[in-house]
Amino acid sequence: MPSTNPSQKRYPAELKDRAVRMVLDLQSQDPNDHGVISRVARQLSIGTESLRQWVKQADIDRGTRPGISTAEAARVAELEKENRELRRANEILKAASVFFATELDGRPRK
Repeated sequence: MPSTNPSQKRYPAELKDRAVRMVLDLQSQDPNDHGVISRVARQLSIGTESLRQWVKQADIDRGTRPGISTAEAARVAELEKENRELRRANEILKAASVFFATELDGRPRK
């Protein structure tokens, strides 16, 4: 999911994918090696916690860890946006309805 904080450092998707692949490959070669993420992060000049989060999200997306997948999160965000737009349109229609009902009523306005 894109960040709304402009000061936050952004990494290209290709770098993220490569870093995650490297970590997963190294972890599959030696599951007992717990320093893989920090070594790969140092090699690629990436923040360790950023890489840790990317690997965690990749595990969720692959279904090997519980959580909300990237696709599900995007779908929820899209539905929330649509919901906001529909609520706004509904408020506009309500206001227009009140306006036209008052105009057609024929009674003088207060």
